[in-house]
Amino acid sequence: MNRAFNRKKDKTWMHTPEALAKHYIPYNAKFLGNTEVEAPKGTEVVKDAVRKLKFQRHIKKSEGQKTPKVELQISIYGVKILDPKTKDVQHNCQLHRISFCADDKTDKRIFTFICKDSESNKHLCYVFDSEKCAEEITLTIGQAFDLAYKKFLESGGKDVETRKQIGTLQKRIQELETENSELKKQLQELEEQLMIAHVPPAGSISMKPQSTDVFDMVPFSPVTPLVPTPASNGCPPPPPTTLPPDIRKDLFGAEPFDPFTCGAADFPPDIQSKLDEMQRQRWFVLFALCLSVFFMHV
Repeated sequence: MNRAFNRKKDKTWMHTPEALAKHYIPYNAKFLGNTEVEAPKGTEVVKDAVRKLKFQRHIKKSEGQKTPKVELQISIYGVKILDPKTKDVQHNCQLHRISFCADDKTDKRIFTFICKDSESNKHLCYVFDSEKCAEEITLTIGQAFDLAYKKFLESGGKDVETRKQIGTLQKRIQELETENSELKKQLQELEEQLMIAHVPPAGSISMKPQSTDVFDMVPFSPVTPLVPTPASNGCPPPPPTTLPPDIRKDLFGAEPFDPFTCGAADFPPDIQSKLDEMQRQRWFVLFALCLSVFFMHV
């Protein structure tokens, strides 16, 4: 237990033991950031860290960046730093890794604590800005230490290992939640790309539209059968054309009379002879017409 906590040991605690042991105490503050320090405790150590982070924050503020707001959840297990809107855990500082905590006597808005990082084993100083609760937050962390120490004595030291295991599990849960959020983000990006590209769903068959001529008609090919296909503009195809029958019929449905195409057995001999004579005269007239046309062009 460092001197920052011992200095406030005789003060009356603000919260009930049950609130810190079974739940947590929430506070809102502005997070100036964290920076590596050389020692696990010391007033001068945190003063240097505060000056460094204040200078960095001043530069970011001149660039138009605002100091992010965070929510602190303090319990006998540690201090969690969360996003106040999404409740995403940004940092989880286990209590047995916190080695120093103090509020700034020259600037009543500032409070800090030093925590040993579980991965790099480096000591990081966390600096916060709270307009009204800086000293209260420091006292609450001190009370959490006091309760945790009493619980440690009651359990004979076993509670420390339990807290370490809980801290490891909490860290793993946080990593899985972060990974899950990244996977959801990637899935959403893929869905948006599919919507933009108009990619058909799996299993669908993409049919190539048949080419049409300038009148939006399928070109005729004597090799392929005529199969009606829908036009590319969405209009129904025109009805198929029907070829005239080999033998035409007149208005009344009867076969028209042609005396020059009838067979010889269709009429009596006297009538047939007259027809033959008319046929010869017809050819003679046609021959005479051809000769007259020929001599006109000579």
